[in-house]
Amino acid sequence: MPELLIEFLTEEIPARMQARAADDLCRLAKAGLAPLMQGEPRGFYGPRRIGFVAEMALSAQTPAKEERGPRIGAPEQALAGFLKKHNATREMLVEQNGSLVLVKPGETITAEALLHRALPELVWSFPWPKSMRWANSALMWVRPLQRVLCLMDGKPVPVAFARGHDAAHGLVAAELTEGHRVHAPGAFAVTGFADYVEKLRGHFVVPEAEERMALIRGRVAELASAEGVEVVPDEGLLAEVAGLVEWPVPLLGRIDDAFMDLPAEVMRTSMRVNQRYFALRKPDGTAAPYFALVANIAATDGGKALVAGNERVLRARLSDARFFWDQDRKQKLEDFLPKLDGAVFHAKLGTQGQRVLRLVRLAGVLAPLVGAEVALAERAALLAKADLASGMVGEFPELQGIMGGYYARLQGEDARVADAIAQHYRPLGPTDAVPTEPVAIAVSLADKLDQLAGFFAADERPTGSGDPFALRRAALGVIRMLRENGLRLSLRDILGEVFFGFPQATGTTAQPEFGMAVATERMKAGAPPDSRHPPMVAAFAAGVVDFLTDRLRVQLRAEGARHDLVAASIGEDDDILRILSRAEALGSLVESEDGKNLLAAYKRAQNILRIEEKKDGPHSGAVDESLLALPQEKALNAALAEAEAKVHGLLAAESFGPAMSALAALRAPVDAFFDGILVNDPEPLLRRNRLRLLSRLRLAMDAVGDLSKIEA
Repeated sequence: MPELLIEFLTEEIPARMQARAADDLCRLAKAGLAPLMQGEPRGFYGPRRIGFVAEMALSAQTPAKEERGPRIGAPEQALAGFLKKHNATREMLVEQNGSLVLVKPGETITAEALLHRALPELVWSFPWPKSMRWANSALMWVRPLQRVLCLMDGKPVPVAFARGHDAAHGLVAAELTEGHRVHAPGAFAVTGFADYVEKLRGHFVVPEAEERMALIRGRVAELASAEGVEVVPDEGLLAEVAGLVEWPVPLLGRIDDAFMDLPAEVMRTSMRVNQRYFALRKPDGTAAPYFALVANIAATDGGKALVAGNERVLRARLSDARFFWDQDRKQKLEDFLPKLDGAVFHAKLGTQGQRVLRLVRLAGVLAPLVGAEVALAERAALLAKADLASGMVGEFPELQGIMGGYYARLQGEDARVADAIAQHYRPLGPTDAVPTEPVAIAVSLADKLDQLAGFFAADERPTGSGDPFALRRAALGVIRMLRENGLRLSLRDILGEVFFGFPQATGTTAQPEFGMAVATERMKAGAPPDSRHPPMVAAFAAGVVDFLTDRLRVQLRAEGARHDLVAASIGEDDDILRILSRAEALGSLVESEDGKNLLAAYKRAQNILRIEEKKDGPHSGAVDESLLALPQEKALNAALAEAEAKVHGLLAAESFGPAMSALAALRAPVDAFFDGILVNDPEPLLRRNRLRLLSRLRLAMDAVGDLSKIEA
């Protein structure tokens, strides 16, 4: 199959845009060249180029197309208008089913013609996140576009990119590309992708991003190993650096001993954010006095001058960090708190200082529920946000929480308080560990639940793919902490407590004396979950719980689990662990032979009831045992009575597996009922009674979950 090779050569493209641009290029090219393209295009990208290679036919014949015209005998004006619209003559029409039809023969599409038509449109409409104009053209591109390489079956296709009177900088595609700006400047011709890759390597360019990453990863590891240290893994930095260099040359520099007493996170962040250096560590995990940099040239002195220059720059950067470290330690964390009163958290949710008061209150409520000491949880919550006003976090926002933990240890706080401050933002992502110490759990949960409740109260909920306040991440963090720490919490009650921290949600500036204490008393009195709080609070809490359980389904889907079982298990439940236990037991039921047949029978009963209840329902009354005439319906009624007693008791004890087994015992009487009973009997009383029996069956099975949500 002939090969198509496209490359756009530009001035340096920001590293963060390259991979997305290559994906967009492949997507747009596949759509624009669809009539001839075979399979998926393969994209590549680098600091100065994006492109793709694909298999593409040289030509193709489109199928004939019919255009239906006016009916036979229609006015001449209608026929004349149709012929004019399609640039046809009367002789080209044929009669079909009483109408005149124009049969347009298929046309031959050539690759060259298609490229001339599609490529300019692609370039002029390319979706860069940010783009620029240069010289006197209206063409927008991420950086000045210098060359376009276009080869079809080894031959150049001279596509011109001018549009109207706009010459588009005189760009015309050719067979030329360029190598490294320093080591091999100037253009050279290529004949295909294999030749392109080989010649670029000879001109000091590695065109594939994955290969550049592998070269950097391997060489940095070798340099570190030679010094008895290892690289701190950082795939994000690796991908970014691979987007900054065409010819990666890793080098090792040394950190001045005067800075080695700085926290490892401070040095690592300063190196990463300011200079794109890789941090190294000793086998025991402590910071090593080295850093790795990646040059874009192979220096004649082996990189000595480059290393020396970068060491000087790093000394200046770490001197700045040293200044903030020394200044921040001159005062206690409490001294930073007044500054939070002037820092707006969100226009609708008040200041950071107000948020701290909410976190202290909520952490105190959560502490006994997760096994933490109330005083320690409240102390950690009070100081958790203090470092936001510190100089170090002002310079490096990535260190919030971490620096607070360091400062808390230095001022003699309890180790559990310091750890809770350092960890309360966790987990920051799917691979980040969750807090496991009770005080840290209490503060982290308080932080995330306050975030969720606050933005829900302010009506700033995620919409579609937009989530500017990272509420999905906060929800997944709550779920992971509950799951991985085995915590049993009533989310509705806790969120009802959080609700009263937001005056704008309650419509009053006062803080009502209502919360967990009242909810607990009502729970002891046997009140159902939705009645433990006032209606407004219950509705608010239910909305946030729905959001959390929806995130649980998403997480389980990502793990490959059956999310429909979770959906069936939720109902009015708000205990994540109980939902998961119920889902696991449901899974065991529906995967068994009895369970599969029972689920089929349930859906059959549900369908019958749905149809009949539209006629004269509902059919939810008590079954009249005197009307049970046949042995099959008597047996099912007796089996249901026995199963109901067992299931309700087992569910109350949260013995979900045995409860499912009790339901599975219904299979035989249910099968016998459907095999031997006519539900819609001509006798109205028998029909109504049998429908009530099916309603009883549905109700008994719904006690373990909403089985209608289980996918067959």
